[in-house]
Amino acid sequence: MGVLVGRQAPDFTAAAVLGNGEIVDSYNLHENIKGKKAVVFFYPLDFTFVCPSELIAFDKRFEEFQKRGVEVIGVSIDSQFSHNAWRNTPVNEGGIGPVKYALVADVKHEICKAYDVEHPEAGVAFRGSFLIDEEGNVRHQVVNDLPLGRNIDEMLRMVDALAFHSEHGEVCPAGWTEGKSGMDASPEGVAKFLSENEGAL
Repeated sequence: MGVLVGRQAPDFTAAAVLGNGEIVDSYNLHENIKGKKAVVFFYPLDFTFVCPSELIAFDKRFEEFQKRGVEVIGVSIDSQFSHNAWRNTPVNEGGIGPVKYALVADVKHEICKAYDVEHPEAGVAFRGSFLIDEEGNVRHQVVNDLPLGRNIDEMLRMVDALAFHSEHGEVCPAGWTEGKSGMDASPEGVAKFLSENEGAL
């Protein structure tokens, strides 16, 4: 499937550990994000190296996502029991601590295949991140190779850009951040924006 932007996010039901530590057998994506924005992110494995830094970074920004009405869901091919053990391992011992968002168990690899982020040789997920809007459509995706940790602040920027576009109808030029000018999607709008902002690009 490759690029999912502009398509409905593939639904899934799988076991998960919720942000409150509860283990559930049937976590359904569409049910849990209905009418809300969401970030679904994939990572290779629990108890590894780059992964805990990313999951902790998501957790440290969890309130920022919540303020924006965004659910955060992590997915790897580990079991819910492995997820739970990792949550119960202190950070100074290589764990992630009690992160406040759901971790989904993709033990059959069905979810990473549906999102087309399964590594062809290693059999784990690439570091894929998907921003889903209130209608369940993917609006942004980025996929990193295994050694390359992602930038969680960039996902927050994308959430803000999507909200800005939805509210104002304007498009977001390169490097746009909250508080900066948008651009009318017309030749006149481009000319006006560039004449006022070209030096800052």
